[in-house]
Amino acid sequence: MSNQVQYINPDGLMKNPAFSQVVTTHGKGKTIYIGGQDAITAQREIVGKGDIGKQTEQVMENLQTALAACGATFDHVVKLTIYIVQGQDLYKGFQASQKFIGHLANPPAISGFFVAALANPAYLVEIDAIAFLPEE
Repeated sequence: MSNQVQYINPDGLMKNPAFSQVVTTHGKGKTIYIGGQDAITAQREIVGKGDIGKQTEQVMENLQTALAACGATFDHVVKLTIYIVQGQDLYKGFQASQKFIGHLANPPAISGFFVAALANPAYLVEIDAIAFLPEE
């Protein structure tokens, strides 16, 4: 099966270059589920306290590390779920994420939520991901 991931932006739904409305996977491959990543390093240091842009960048770097551990890249991500603490500047976080996914011809489906708080009061954003790595 040559096309194991299909990105669909059907007529009748808004088309946006930053995300896909629907993504399907089929055929042989590996589905990768990455739990919520926060702006923390492997040494347990919180990056960018009070700065949603810097925190988003660290979160995306953490996702990139997790993907690489599975042999995948952001090109394989089919779904992102983003949790942002209420009162934060969504646009600054979006700008930081675009350094990692803004170039993608087929961006993932994305859901975003404003939340009252995350596991640590210093965390401003958390993102989890689902990726599909087709067998070659």
